[in-house]
Amino acid sequence: MKQHQLVLALFTCLIFWSCTEKASKQKQPNILFIMSDDHAYQAISAYGSKLIQTPNIDRLADEGILFQNACVTNSICAPSRATILTGKHTHINGKMDNVHPFDTTQMTSPQIFQKAGYETAMYGKLHFGNNPKGFDDFMILPDQGNYINPDFITPEGDTTLMGYVTDLITDVTIDWLKEKRDEDKPFMMMYWQKAPHRPWWPRADKFKKYSQMSFPEPESLFDDYSGRGTAAKTAEMNIYSHMTYNHDSKIRPETLKRMGQIDPDVPLYKNGFTYPYNRATLEQKAAYDPVVDSINLYFETHWPKMSKEEKMRWKYQRYMQDYLGCIESVDENVGRVLDYLDESGLAENTIVVYTSDQGFYLGEHGWFDKRFAYNESFKTPLLIRWPSMIKAGSVNKDLVQNLDFAQTLLEAANIDAPNDMQGESLMPILTGNNKEWTREAVYYHYYAYPAYHMVKKHYAIVKKDYKLIHFYDDVDEWELYDRQKDPNEMNSVYNDHKYADIVKELKTELDGLRKKYKVID
Repeated sequence: MKQHQLVLALFTCLIFWSCTEKASKQKQPNILFIMSDDHAYQAISAYGSKLIQTPNIDRLADEGILFQNACVTNSICAPSRATILTGKHTHINGKMDNVHPFDTTQMTSPQIFQKAGYETAMYGKLHFGNNPKGFDDFMILPDQGNYINPDFITPEGDTTLMGYVTDLITDVTIDWLKEKRDEDKPFMMMYWQKAPHRPWWPRADKFKKYSQMSFPEPESLFDDYSGRGTAAKTAEMNIYSHMTYNHDSKIRPETLKRMGQIDPDVPLYKNGFTYPYNRATLEQKAAYDPVVDSINLYFETHWPKMSKEEKMRWKYQRYMQDYLGCIESVDENVGRVLDYLDESGLAENTIVVYTSDQGFYLGEHGWFDKRFAYNESFKTPLLIRWPSMIKAGSVNKDLVQNLDFAQTLLEAANIDAPNDMQGESLMPILTGNNKEWTREAVYYHYYAYPAYHMVKKHYAIVKKDYKLIHFYDDVDEWELYDRQKDPNEMNSVYNDHKYADIVKELKTELDGLRKKYKVID
């Protein structure tokens, strides 16, 4: 063979090897993990919401799978995020509440993806740590972050971006996908929104739109907690009693000052209006002011004459107007990202996950917030699209948890998960092999007491038919719910003799789960 022919042959082989290697790498799916903060499944139309339409999030259900019984291990922000990143329960990863430090010696799934050759990025709200581990690039909000003109932490230092936080997080996410990523590598992107976390400040146009809307009330809005124990009766998350005038309902401090002591049943918390409002520029304030002024005028005129029931209903509507206004922006921005995946040709080989860090109360039992093992805070939305693997329009009813996310995504990428992760990969469900999924019960544990909202410490075992909860620390109370007969969890049947055998069986299973997850030796 002549020299030039040999060179040409070697060059051709090199190109073939390079292309083959690139194709082999691309067989690993890209991963786009979308998470919002406190997004209740009741506020997603794919879950049958009567409150709002979310057509872009619904696309993931139409084109992928919707999980009807996805849940969390601990319904509070930072601990949930730590569980998602590590695949381990709260007591193992150290993030037991929003105060306890995360155990930085823990291996996180982004670190594993990064080591395996994935390019990794995180944009949005992490809620703990200024230098997230395992990311090639990041731009995260400090602590809870702000809706208006938010500050961000970046590898190059702190910065402030002008605009609305949900739009801005999406802007930088799409920019990374378009301009910054290495196209020769698969990517694992965490796109985590702040919204709809309290205090709820919708974008000005959504604020105006939703302030003119009214929403159906949940059946249990005026729950008196007679069917449950001490924990439900003493929690401080009632819309009437604990939702604040200025922090939540957008009542200006000067309005309250003029009105004086307006309601002896509701404490006047410190001003929570001024700081988020004053982050806005004069131009931005001009867009918000007409709505804020109309709210304040109505409040000052009507509040003193309202009954307690009417006040509860007014505060519920104000809550829904702002909360749902935030969610409409989340949904629209999810649509922007999904559209880019389609336009760029990335959609076919990209796993898209949509979830929340936990559930949230939208007036059920008269509450806002989360924390309890009761259904609305325990259950979380989970929708996954993976065109080459998941049958479009699938619905799953198995008990799955945020504990499972890390192992699932690692297996999907053909990367070995560490043996000390405590979840189970959802791959059998995603690929239609549901018979291989054998879990019948999940474990829940909430630790943050005494603390904000005063929800008592408790742990629980949850099965499809029953939920057994033990409240402990300064109480020793058990509750049992028949999930089929009482899906709204209004009445504990723990002391009903007809359930004695069920209680005995569940306590044995609960002890087994606590040993399995190393809660007790």
